[in-house]
Amino acid sequence: MAGRLWDVGTDIGGTFTDIIAVSGDTGETRIAKVPSRPDAPVRAMLEALASVGLGEGDLRRFVHGTTRITNALVEERLPRVALVATAGFEDVLEIARYRRQELYRLDIPPKAPPLVPAALCFGLRERVDHAGAVLTPLEDGEIDRLVAWLRQNDVQSVAICLLHSYANPDHEKRLAERLAGVVPHVCVSHEINPEAREYERASSTAFNAAAMPIAVEYLTELEEKLPLGAGLQVFHSAGAMVPVPAVKRRPIVMAMSGPAAGVAASARMARQLNRPRVLTFDMGGTTTDVCLIVDGAAEMADTRMVGGRPLRQPMLAVHSIGAGGGSIVDIGPGGLTVGPKSAGAVPGPACYGRGGGRATITDANAILGYLDPEARLGDAIELDIEAARQAIQPIADRLGLALDATALGIVKVANATMARALRRVTVERGIDGRDCTLLAFGGGGPMHATGLADLYGLAEIIVPAASSAFSALGCLTADLSFLQQRTLRMAVKGFAAEIFDARIGELVDEAREPLLASGVAAADIAIEHVALMRYAAQSDSIAIGFDMPMDTADLVTRFHARHHELFGYATGEDCVIEAVRVRATRTSETDFSRPDVGRPPVRERSRPCIFDGSGPVSTAILARETLAAPVHGPAIIEDAWSTVVLPPGWQARPDSLGNLFLTRSKP
Repeated sequence: MAGRLWDVGTDIGGTFTDIIAVSGDTGETRIAKVPSRPDAPVRAMLEALASVGLGEGDLRRFVHGTTRITNALVEERLPRVALVATAGFEDVLEIARYRRQELYRLDIPPKAPPLVPAALCFGLRERVDHAGAVLTPLEDGEIDRLVAWLRQNDVQSVAICLLHSYANPDHEKRLAERLAGVVPHVCVSHEINPEAREYERASSTAFNAAAMPIAVEYLTELEEKLPLGAGLQVFHSAGAMVPVPAVKRRPIVMAMSGPAAGVAASARMARQLNRPRVLTFDMGGTTTDVCLIVDGAAEMADTRMVGGRPLRQPMLAVHSIGAGGGSIVDIGPGGLTVGPKSAGAVPGPACYGRGGGRATITDANAILGYLDPEARLGDAIELDIEAARQAIQPIADRLGLALDATALGIVKVANATMARALRRVTVERGIDGRDCTLLAFGGGGPMHATGLADLYGLAEIIVPAASSAFSALGCLTADLSFLQQRTLRMAVKGFAAEIFDARIGELVDEAREPLLASGVAAADIAIEHVALMRYAAQSDSIAIGFDMPMDTADLVTRFHARHHELFGYATGEDCVIEAVRVRATRTSETDFSRPDVGRPPVRERSRPCIFDGSGPVSTAILARETLAAPVHGPAIIEDAWSTVVLPPGWQARPDSLGNLFLTRSKP
């Protein structure tokens, strides 16, 4: 193992696969970017590894985030899945909730079709009540009937979601044991989402069952190519790393893992730089992802809609919109539109010269002069500015505008779309976004950051070192962690300490188990406790952290304060602990310093750029590596992998670690 000194993080995006490697011996850092391969993601990761001059024998640890599972769920490229539910509740996925997808649009279906068709839903005669008491025992003959039905229907995976199994999982456990040799993949709801709300629990379990064959095949191939044992880890959507065996059982933890990695790195930077409120702005090739960080901690969410269906699990509250660099530009009834359709990795934007003919946001940036026409993106793509002009010219002709004015309009429309996303994560959560610092990263974030800040009223922007590979950095520097959550429904006035402590003890053991199995010492594992609280007459809960032993008076005081902060009022009503959440964490040991991009520095020069309607302006092109003093716009600051646009009226100040702090120039 003497040669295994490198820790590596990768992020598989829709257009590029980013990689960052840090030597555990010397601290040397290498960054690279290669085109993604949607049909062969493992191959893209191996190509990224080779691009930083490393092989399997050099690795100590390899962590990656991916949207592969999310894409499969959204695009519904899924295997045959069966649902087993308590008799009388087998149509839970078809009934769903009463809410329409779009209240005022009658031209689309009111709900997404069920993930599992009615023909593959089985009603099992058994019943448990909300307290876990068995009302109808599960007979062996009923299990035999299910086995025969499954063999007849030839499914790859089965989702088991019995009524109130979060309170008593015995029936689900019996089924899982019996079906282990009947169906290749078995998922039980008390492991996937042990909470009340039958529809959301069934939907999440069905999602997991559908993703399981894809994830197991994908992760098994990765294990064969990179046999690192516990050193091979996956980033999960709650903002930390998790061992591969745990992911194979619960692949839905990979949903949104790529965007979550960037948020995790942002939270770490917010703490280091002492910024109390930060808005993350991750603009990639396919989507833009934003998240709110308060006091160094990212906001969490319990549910996310995927393809119009709920996926319920604790995850970072990342809001995504289809407005990335590869988002296709069109003309709709109200004028210019960007996204959600994307040119993707293949063929990509027109300016990539790979056969793309539709105009994209990246093409507009190229026409405005923001991109280096001599650059090779990902060491493979040469920019073709003329192809970008040919793609946008038809749109300019239809609008009756000059080509430059159309490109500028495209960028402004994209910025307005992204500003709406920022409002979703601030104003709708009781936060004045103008008080936040914008942390811009991803391939396109630093190019659009100042335009977004002007539109939204933000005073400061931070562009981190390694900004184009920041999500990969988040994979590498995040903590190793696993999280468990379970319904409790305990009134604070009738608080039963013995029952509460026992439930917490069970969750702690479950959360610690994957870390212990990966060789983490018990003494190195920290435990975080969270109570999900509500007033007795409410249905939605608020997360409130606590320490053991529980101090209910302090918990209630902080719940009232948080409720008032979010909603502007607090009452004297009785409080209920709806659920409890436990996170087991081993703190990251990976240090990161200023990266070595591994390529010659950018050649400083100038070229004409367009920032507003006044026309082209001669703009200095500066190498980010050589900046030592504040720079005033107009300027374009480049390194081997990213571009920072600094319009007139803005200035950039570097620090010793390669971060850039952008603020408006003083008159």
